Amino acid sequence: MSQTPVAPPAPPAPPVPAEEPPPPAAPASEPTVAPEASAQAPEPLEAAEPAEPAEPAEPVEPVEPVEEIPAALTAFSWTHEHELPDARRDALMSVIGGIPCPPQSLHQLLAPDFFDRIGPSELTELLRGEPLIAAKVLATVNAPFYGLSQPVTSIEHSVAFLGMETVRNICVQYLLAQAFKPELSSSQHSFDTIWRASSIASELALHLGKALNLPDHGALATKVVMAFVGHLATAALLPHNAVDEWLVRGRLERAQLEQEVIGLSAGEIGALVLRLWALPAGLVSDVSDSSRVLVTPASTFDPQAVPYLALSYLCVGLGERLALGDVFALVGYEPASDVVDENFYLRAYLKHPALAGLNDALSSPALIAVVQQMRGTGATWP
Repeated sequence: MSQTPVAPPAPPAPPVPAEEPPPPAAPASEPTVAPEASAQAPEPLEAAEPAEPAEPAEPVEPVEPVEEIPAALTAFSWTHEHELPDARRDALMSVIGGIPCPPQSLHQLLAPDFFDRIGPSELTELLRGEPLIAAKVLATVNAPFYGLSQPVTSIEHSVAFLGMETVRNICVQYLLAQAFKPELSSSQHSFDTIWRASSIASELALHLGKALNLPDHGALATKVVMAFVGHLATAALLPHNAVDEWLVRGRLERAQLEQEVIGLSAGEIGALVLRLWALPAGLVSDVSDSSRVLVTPASTFDPQAVPYLALSYLCVGLGERLALGDVFALVGYEPASDVVDENFYLRAYLKHPALAGLNDALSSPALIAVVQQMRGTGATWP
């Protein structure tokens, strides 16, 4: 009988690794409680104060557009004395050297400390030593311009009535007239116009300086008179048949013509003459700088000098235009709105705080009356 095969027994199952006992639990720590914290209710929060409204931002001033330099000014190049070729400069100095020097009295009148050391009595004595000048002062005070009911016959009364600043300017004008004499009768009209322009300009400077409370307004008015030395010298140096046409041109056109014909503009020529006369260096520099306002930004000069340079340049220009009849009155005239090319740089000078009241001063009844009277005097070159 066959035996049924028996399957071999199954191999034993691999032993199951025993589980590691869990790590013993850490002993529970006592909870940390702030002293009495659990026994007290939290204090209520204080209400936050309402935030103050933010201050409104300061308005931003609009930026003024940069004004474009006029083409005529861009094309013009101001020539200084040292830029002239030697031969041309020597020839010019030779001609200028022929202009007669005024008497020593001019140096006394133009001394920087004139008003510090000379009073009305000293000025009267000075005039007594210069009979021709004294006569001119008397003629001025008795002119229709002042409308006196009775004539003034003494120098003392003239000085008291006119004031020392005006008397000094009359003396300076007369002394300049002796240095510059028109050679031909055909030039007389031009010299009369320059004389009248210098008188009007110096009075404008004196009145405006006082109205704007500028120190040294008397010296300013005298420097305006001296600014016309360049005009007088130029009129003497130009061809006689060209003087009348030159005089009626604008300042920029005149400067161009002066440089073409003579080599230098009237402002530079005037500075040369004043230096040859050995006048105070500060006076020469101020007169020269005032003419260069035509081509010079205000930022170039000391800010303290800007209002004086602006008034000098403005008054010289207005004196010319009033004497020529281009302007008949200053009512409503605002220099900053006068957009002629020659005033391009001047407009920046006029923004100086010291000149804030200029428009009101120009429109004052007193100044308007002065202008009307001076234009009607018909003064002629002495």
